[in-house]
Amino acid sequence: MKARCVFQAQAGLAEGPHWWAEKGVLLWVDIEASRVGFFDPVARSNRFLDMPSHVGAVVPTTAGDLVAATAEGFVRLDPQSGVVTPLSDPEPGRSEHRFNDGKCDPWGRFWAGTMAYDFSPGAGSLWRLNHDFSCNLQWQQLTISNGLAWSLDRRLLYLIDSPTLTVMAFPLTSTGALADHPTACITIPEDWDAVPDGMCIDAEGMLWIALFGGGCVTRWDPLRGCLLERLALPCRQVTSCCFGGPNLDQLFVATARREMDAAAIKAEPLAGGLFQADVGVKGLPADCFQLAA
Repeated sequence: MKARCVFQAQAGLAEGPHWWAEKGVLLWVDIEASRVGFFDPVARSNRFLDMPSHVGAVVPTTAGDLVAATAEGFVRLDPQSGVVTPLSDPEPGRSEHRFNDGKCDPWGRFWAGTMAYDFSPGAGSLWRLNHDFSCNLQWQQLTISNGLAWSLDRRLLYLIDSPTLTVMAFPLTSTGALADHPTACITIPEDWDAVPDGMCIDAEGMLWIALFGGGCVTRWDPLRGCLLERLALPCRQVTSCCFGGPNLDQLFVATARREMDAAAIKAEPLAGGLFQADVGVKGLPADCFQLAA
């Protein structure tokens, strides 16, 4: 497996890749630059839409527009005009917080977690935006709420809280609600000097986890908790990944260059770029946000 840089974005904090199959583009966010990216891997072109605040994640809706999790709460975004419509701010008045990673579940609802800008332990929460734009608290006492994925049988939600170095597995009800407290299914060794960041699941039920500070994406068996494969990147700050392409057989990887000085950027000139790799396994179609009828 070898990753190649397909867009030298020079992003401070590229995150949240999502394959928008209907458009054939990779959605992604540059969090601290407050912009959403639309990358066309065929044309090797990218366009940006500026946002009014930091944006942690963005997903398509069944109406053809987008829903995003931002520092000002959940918003709706017109991908052509860039018009932003506020939906719900579940943590009003908490300017020291922002939304981080987010993803839609198989039932078409948007889950996203918050964090404090100063990384205060336990300050973050996990929220769910429902079909009618109502919002429900799902979990608390998170520090850096990050990657999410659902098991193939829809019985488990996998969630990363980065500083804990663990992937938590939450049992779910038949309607996708949290049924009980989580258990740790994967633990990143402390001596790797890296933290788990974004995550996706492949068609075999294995988890692909980006390691921030570790310069790689790792593939894990969540049932056995064991490492299966490692995809190396030419930069240390690897943030997230998703499967995409017409056959869902390409792994797209986002990276960052957060707080890197000139010497560090010279050593890792591709940091902050988007990468693509053929990893020999397919992913699953990304779930979109389903609007209420």
